[in-house]
Amino acid sequence: MSRRCDRRQFLGQSAALATAMTMVHTAGSVHADEPRDTLGVALVGTNNRGSQLAPAFASQPGVEIRYVCDPEDGALQKGLKAVATKQQKTPQTVRDFRRALDDKAVDAVVIATPDHWHAPAAILACAAGKHVYVEKPASHNGREGELLVAAARKHKRVVQLGTQRRSSDDIVKAIGRVHAGELGRVLLSRAWTAGLRQPIGHGKQVPVPSTLDYDLWQGPAVEQPYVDNLVHYNWHWFWNYGTGEVGNNSIHALDLCRWGLKVDYPHRVTSGGGRYHFDDDQQTPDTLISTFDFDGASITNEMRTWNRQPIEGSAFGAAFYGEKGTMVIGTAITLYDPKGKQLEQSPMRFSNNAHVQNFFQAIREGSPLNAEIAEGVKSTALCHLANIAYRTGRTINFDPAAARITGDEEAAGLWTREYRRGWEPKV
Repeated sequence: MSRRCDRRQFLGQSAALATAMTMVHTAGSVHADEPRDTLGVALVGTNNRGSQLAPAFASQPGVEIRYVCDPEDGALQKGLKAVATKQQKTPQTVRDFRRALDDKAVDAVVIATPDHWHAPAAILACAAGKHVYVEKPASHNGREGELLVAAARKHKRVVQLGTQRRSSDDIVKAIGRVHAGELGRVLLSRAWTAGLRQPIGHGKQVPVPSTLDYDLWQGPAVEQPYVDNLVHYNWHWFWNYGTGEVGNNSIHALDLCRWGLKVDYPHRVTSGGGRYHFDDDQQTPDTLISTFDFDGASITNEMRTWNRQPIEGSAFGAAFYGEKGTMVIGTAITLYDPKGKQLEQSPMRFSNNAHVQNFFQAIREGSPLNAEIAEGVKSTALCHLANIAYRTGRTINFDPAAARITGDEEAAGLWTREYRRGWEPKV
């Protein structure tokens, strides 16, 4: 197969999604095909997150990882090593994941690539009849998220987002208490992420290593010269490929906030921050505070990548501030009265395994997904809107019913992106 996607083939697949576009913002039920005894899996993107997920997938009963896919040879070897911890049979290795999509023995695809590949790869997988577990964020931009939901509906595929806290029994019970009204009316929910990233320096344009298919790695992204501080992890901090720390980690906390408040899309978003700490090639902010206004409540998100001082006792978390009390979901789940007195504290546990198990239960039994893609796209949209507000330096007005930015042509333009010719996932 050619490394570059055939344009007419890709656009033909995208055009087939048009009739499903009216279903983008409805959850709907997903009906899987009758599964075979052993489900075959292709693992796509294995330098970091894919290799972390490999043991959870390889250890599921009746599941076999049949392909490890990555455009870089070292990542392929990392993926094989990770699979071998739980599976005796060695998977095939391919640089181009589309070869795995051609194999009828593959039932599901795990996508743990850089952000710019998440939705395009998932859309292709759905069109090929594969179920999809896609890592967060669901998309590189808002428009891709809409197409991904449409693809899942059109092809009746099970598509789970990798927001694994949704499968934590401890968190499910905690959110249930919020929904039951134990905190009274919750007027504010707060998300935060505090970390200690390292600088990435100033890259130099160098020849592409022979171990990397850089053309395939770039895929749908606008083609740019290869620099020596991009691959592997640093792509997160470049707008052409990543969504910054907001899309990388804040999405987990924002997803909890949105879940607890029972809200979908905000009507107004503001962001303030910048690149204050790092003097390097990063384009995305190292400090950002964003506010999302809904009818009757707000969500705030604080992100910093250079100082790990905890908020509410944890470097990562989500809190719900209600008229009758406060709940903090951090390293533990803590309940406070309205005056700030701690009333109780319980463990907060989550795992990749529980989320992966839920994915296969949905495929085999038709049971509900804990992070069905329509919900994941809504949480991902908060990240995109926070970034757009930062990049434009303006308040973003959003129509929740239409899921569209209003009154700002420049901001609306950032709801989508420019693609390399031949890779456009357009309807």
